[in-house]
This record gives sequence, structure tokens and C-alpha cells, in this order.
Amino acid sequence: MKKILFSIVLISISTSVAFQSKAQTKKNDNCDPFDAVVNNHDQIFPSSGIPSAIELVLKYCKAVDTNFYKLQNEWQNKTDGSFRDFDNKKLYGITFSQKFVLPRDASFPIDSLFQTIEKELRSGKKVIIALQLETGWPIFVVHKQTPNGEFVSYSKLGSHTLIIRNTKEIVKRSNGTEIMTYSTSPGL
Repeated sequence: MKKILFSIVLISISTSVAFQSKAQTKKNDNCDPFDAVVNNHDQIFPSSGIPSAIELVLKYCKAVDTNFYKLQNEWQNKTDGSFRDFDNKKLYGITFSQKFVLPRDASFPIDSLFQTIEKELRSGKKVIIALQLETGWPIFVVHKQTPNGEFVSYSKLGSHTLIIRNTKEIVKRSNGTEIMTYSTSPGL
């Protein structure tokens, strides 16, 4: 009886290992390229959210390699920086532009902001955005729009990926925010 039980366990383990090895080598055609960029990127300083988001876009556009951290290393823990530091700057063939630098109040053009983000997403681009959370104004990259119209935004905290699925709600609650868009040079 012990010999039969041992044989069954051994066959089960062999089958499981064979199945898992085939599953691990099968190419996943549904992998989102931006997810891969985010998963392989780190925010290396607590206050380097802006250059980290710029690096994510540069990596997504394949303007730099996956080990590129030059912007964060130069910025480090700079606490007096803003999107203005990258406004109209061309980096590796990509020009970044700061948008919606307006008072955050009842007159903020939130609908126009959302339309701008939607237009960028439809053209295959991402949008860098500051979102007011309990911890301050961390920087995110708007990745996509869900079927119900909400924006999904990604950020990094060290090696941890943060995903916000209620970006519009957060922007409305804070009476607006700034964003950064970008344009690419031909050939990128």
C-alpha cells in the first residue's frame, strides 16, 4: 500500500512540475508593455516622484533602457522641485510640457483636464499627474481609462507599485491638479 501511495504522489509531483514548466515558458501575448516597464522600475529616493515618472515615460517610449535612473540620481531628495523643472525640456527625443498650472478652486476646468488626458490616452501616450492623497501630492502616470470612464494611474514607492483606480474622484476632490504631457521626435 505504501508503495502504491508513494507512486501516486511521485506521479502527481512529476505531472505538476511538467505542467508548471510548460506554463512558465508559454509566451503571454496579453502582457501590457507599460506594466512591464512599471514592474521593472523603482523610485529610488522618497522625494524623486517627478523624475521617476519622467523616467517611466522615457522607458515606456523606449528612449532609454530599463536601467536608466539618471534623472532621479541628479534630483535625489529635492523637495522644492515641480513639473516646471521639466516643462518644455527635451530629453532623449521626448519633449515634456506642463499643463493646467491654475489655482485649485471651484473655477478649475476639470472637464477640460479630463478631456486632455483622454485625448493623450487615445493617442497611445501616458500622462504624468500629481494626485492629492493623505500623504501629500505623490506623482503618478495615468496609464489607461476603464470602460466606465475612470482613469487608472500608477506610481512607485521604492520597488512597490501603487495603483489608483479612482483618479478622477481624487482630482475632483482636490479641485484640480497639474499634469505633464509629452511629444516625441520622429523616429521614436
